[in-house]
Amino acid sequence: MALHDDDTSRGASLEAVLAELKRGKAVPCYLLYGEEEFRLRDTLDKITAALIPDARDRELNLFVTDGEHEDVSSLCESLITPPLLPGRKVVVVRETCLFQSKTLTPLIARIRERLEPDPARAAADFMQFLTLTGMQLDDLRDGGWRKIDDDAWRRIVPDDGGEGRETWLPRAVELCVSRGAVLVQEKTEEETDRLERVLAGGMPEGNHLILTAEKVDRRKRLFKAVSSVGHILTFAKIKGEARQQQVLMEMAAGLLEGRGKRLSSGAWAALGQKTGFSLRESRGAIEKLITYAGEKAVIEAADVEAVIGRTKEETVFDLTGALTARNLTAALRALKDLLDQGSPPLMIMAMITREIRFLLHAKLLLASGRLKAFSANMDYGRFQKAVYPSLKQGTGEGEEQVDLVSQHPYVVYQALKNAGRFTRSELAGSLEMLVRIDLALKSTGQEPRLLLERFLLAVCKVNT
Repeated sequence: MALHDDDTSRGASLEAVLAELKRGKAVPCYLLYGEEEFRLRDTLDKITAALIPDARDRELNLFVTDGEHEDVSSLCESLITPPLLPGRKVVVVRETCLFQSKTLTPLIARIRERLEPDPARAAADFMQFLTLTGMQLDDLRDGGWRKIDDDAWRRIVPDDGGEGRETWLPRAVELCVSRGAVLVQEKTEEETDRLERVLAGGMPEGNHLILTAEKVDRRKRLFKAVSSVGHILTFAKIKGEARQQQVLMEMAAGLLEGRGKRLSSGAWAALGQKTGFSLRESRGAIEKLITYAGEKAVIEAADVEAVIGRTKEETVFDLTGALTARNLTAALRALKDLLDQGSPPLMIMAMITREIRFLLHAKLLLASGRLKAFSANMDYGRFQKAVYPSLKQGTGEGEEQVDLVSQHPYVVYQALKNAGRFTRSELAGSLEMLVRIDLALKSTGQEPRLLLERFLLAVCKVNT
């Protein structure tokens, strides 16, 4: 009974499920999975409301838990227990671990991707990683992760080469220790067998299970069991800003119209700049804007600026911009803002390191004599036409050059323009200093703010 809520049939499949519910027909189980979290959660709310229309009944007949805390035995008991009030009973497990594959490479990729934008889910993924590998968080903390050499890593994680683990692994450990994360208990075959039997015919009439997940292993027997008795809806990640903006505008239309509001074109542009049209972040921002607007019917760009304020991405840009300009006052202010926003020091240092490396790579390119057409005074349009095409065709054998040239042309342009403010030895020395700071952040109790401030003082000393 799988219904796929993808980009081509999104409305039809969800409409089919909701139409069934409107006719009074409901299946025992619904599985919603995919990377597009906002649409998934919106669908979860709609199905839940259709199953239990009365909000007062939902207070007693709706039970919600997270996969991080799911217990299969307790879940089965809840599914076979009649509701407290007459009518339907709905049990929801968000981000279930029941369908996760034991292949670790995708899990590691998710951990690395989520460390900065979604630390809560990164921590949950990392605890699942520890469960699957048998490693213990206490053994990895306080620099214990360093004891795992390449050979040991290959034995523990045979499907991952370990590249870059010295960057993401300590950050994940630090994140889980600071949050007091709890180890996810691996589900036994006996437990999942029982859940399959409950879904196949052990649930009272009117009891329903809704499961959500980002990724699923379709080979698992439980997936096939759910497919045979329920509905499966998938939510592929929307690709392209234009398509994402279109979907957001469609989904936001009802929310805005219901409150008698609309966003001006300038407000939409400002919202996109702040959120990148991320569905989850944009939805939250629109709800805040509706409240802020009060009696106003039209929400303007100025309202967006007033409500949403500066994003971490904008502040990171402020920091790197001040750094390349060797503006100490602006750099220290941007660093303070990032730390006050809760940005992890290791993330801030990674962005600084990236910027210094780009400047050094630009310095090497300029010294190679291959960019005779480049001038620090030329505008970006001229750079794109006269310099960048030849730069992409080949700039020598150095790995450093390839690293910079593979970036967006504007990033290359800015690095080449700003490299003239530094000597090659200054940039190399800055990278050596960053290595020492990295070690201090991971293995000592030194104050991160002071370490980063000292680095900014050293780099910007020309203008102090």
